[in-house]
Amino acid sequence: MQEVEVMRALQWMENKNILKIKTDSKIIINLGEFGKKYQKEKLPERRLLEQLKDNKLILSEINIPKEELNIAIGELKKKAAINLGKEVEITEQGKKLLTKEFLEEKLLKTLPKELKDLTDEEKLAYENLKKRKDIILTEEIKTRTITLTELGKKLTKEKLDLDLIETLTPKIIQDKSWENKSFRKYDIKTTVPRTYCGKRQPYMQFLNKIKFKLVQLGFKEISGPLIETEFFNFDVLFQPQDHPARTWTDTYHLKNPTQGKLPDDLVVNRVKHAHENGGRTGSTGWGYKWNIEIAKQLMPRAHGTAVSARKMVQGIEVPSKYFTIARVYRPDVIDATHLIEFNQMEGIVTDPSISFATLLGMLKHFAIEIAGAEEVKFFPDYYPFTEPSVQMSAKHPQLGWIELGGAGIFRPEITQTLGIDTPVMAWGLGIDRLAMFKLGIKDIRYLFSQDLKWLREARMI
Repeated sequence: MQEVEVMRALQWMENKNILKIKTDSKIIINLGEFGKKYQKEKLPERRLLEQLKDNKLILSEINIPKEELNIAIGELKKKAAINLGKEVEITEQGKKLLTKEFLEEKLLKTLPKELKDLTDEEKLAYENLKKRKDIILTEEIKTRTITLTELGKKLTKEKLDLDLIETLTPKIIQDKSWENKSFRKYDIKTTVPRTYCGKRQPYMQFLNKIKFKLVQLGFKEISGPLIETEFFNFDVLFQPQDHPARTWTDTYHLKNPTQGKLPDDLVVNRVKHAHENGGRTGSTGWGYKWNIEIAKQLMPRAHGTAVSARKMVQGIEVPSKYFTIARVYRPDVIDATHLIEFNQMEGIVTDPSISFATLLGMLKHFAIEIAGAEEVKFFPDYYPFTEPSVQMSAKHPQLGWIELGGAGIFRPEITQTLGIDTPVMAWGLGIDRLAMFKLGIKDIRYLFSQDLKWLREARMI
């Protein structure tokens, strides 16, 4: 029988006081793959010492595989057994160690062994070897002893009705064979194998919940293409064509095709004049010659604001509230809080009555209500397309203060160029970082993890 079948049967009988189960467990330390190898070939640090006993050697002269050599050097440095310079040489302490047996070597000779039986010296060696790959294995072994109770002994002498119906099927109902049989009762106290039902990936659950909340708040969802022209990604947003954020160090570009289509000439010319001399806005612009060929260049979308730019070119209602959750791409160093491919929650709100204070209140509401942050800070910031501008940070329980995103009021060079006469406040937040708060994780890479344990157990907090 399979173990799960045996355990269910035993638990059922224990619940009926037919038998008693006594479980004893012990922790056994055994040799891993490398442990067996080192029993025959000696530990890498022992082999290194033996090679150094007569000569100083450069690293390339040492006859030990590279991955083992690095470990051997680290272990012998901790024991003050070698000096490491242009050459590796043995110390006096190392020469003494050559005549002795390492604690780790002594332990490997005694395995397998129960953890509780280790001496203090062996425990030190165990903790050291446990950090190294596949030298030792630690296993928990459970022994169950089953004993019949008086009731159980009595039942062994009785005739039991084993012809019971356990599952009611259509066939049993149709042929009425159930009429002359008894049904087996279900024992709701018996432990059954845990079943993991299908569900949405935790991060997708979070994104859907965010969308639902924003729609409840009166926002309309908008979308745009993943591959965007620089015109919508930068130019419409009054970001000059010589801005550092438009270079290869901060954005990706397509190798083929290299250029895309622009909207009608009226919009393109208005954006061109806004950059060169301020156009119809009264601004002096950036004072350079705008290049339409640069504006046509294709790129993976670098920020969600490109979606808002497209929407404003198409035309927006007043008053109105729009949002998007957009996949964006930026060259970056991947770590616990940064990815090169991530999502932004981006939106715009336009109304004659809004102000910068309205924006701060909305951002704080997002961070507390949607992300679950307990503390929020605002810092003055600069963006080419908003004035005034602000950066928002929230406090994560493990990582401390994390920047969530930026926001501000769109400059007239954007709104008036596109024929919008009311203030438009814009915000772009790192939705992935917001998810870290809600899902209780401290590494942003876990949002896209294949770790089944996390995928099954992750819950929003």
